[in-house]
Amino acid sequence: MDWLQALALAALQGLTEFLPISSSAHLILPSKLLGWDDQGLAFDIAVHVGTLLAVLLYYRRDLIALAQGTLQGIARREINDEVSMVWYLALASVPVALVGLAGESLIAGELRSILVIATTTVVFGVLLGWSDWCNRRLPSFRPLSLPIAIGIGLAQAVAPIPGVSRSGITITAALFLGLDRHAAARFSFLLSIPVIAGAGLVKTLELLDSGVSVDWPMLAFAVAVAALTAYACIAAFLRLLDRIGLMPFVYYRLALGLALFVVWWM
Repeated sequence: MDWLQALALAALQGLTEFLPISSSAHLILPSKLLGWDDQGLAFDIAVHVGTLLAVLLYYRRDLIALAQGTLQGIARREINDEVSMVWYLALASVPVALVGLAGESLIAGELRSILVIATTTVVFGVLLGWSDWCNRRLPSFRPLSLPIAIGIGLAQAVAPIPGVSRSGITITAALFLGLDRHAAARFSFLLSIPVIAGAGLVKTLELLDSGVSVDWPMLAFAVAVAALTAYACIAAFLRLLDRIGLMPFVYYRLALGLALFVVWWM
């Protein structure tokens, strides 16, 4: 991999990780369509570290308040809002962790084809649009609760399949379950922290066991690019969410999916 490819892939990861358009699909496609070599495990870890840094930085005040409130709740032996949120995030992370560990070989092998990516891109794009349409017609929105968090977590279990989009499926489920757009996006982004951190830890252990040498300057560059683009993407997405809604992402997914069907057919 050269530096230009590293720049393109790291920026692609940062721009797509938190948008409902599937970062995994966009990282697979350059190798499928352009003939680029697989970026490798070390590079995957680096760009995920970058996106993790971005969401930690963006939600730093929320996370500090969450930690302080959780410690206070534990000290007082009471379940406050912060303790509840920690439980929601923990329980919602379990299904995708189990699926990721149990189905890693299937996902990494059989489910990375252009046909699978095209299909999931279209199907889950339609579901995203349907959830947004239904959500706009609700008479009132629901507050986040344990059943809603578990429902979002169960939906997230299919996120490892390329083309699904972790943020897309969690926002879709949250909208169907009655959260408003901003509450859905906030919980989705906070939920990405344990998911990305857990996946990064597993991949790091795999890398250490493999004994493969790494290009540290290029990895540091990839971390920085992914972090900067992901931070900008989170900020822009939340700022524009009410103004543009989710339909532009639905149209993008449909167009991308149809284009991929054409590539697969040819």
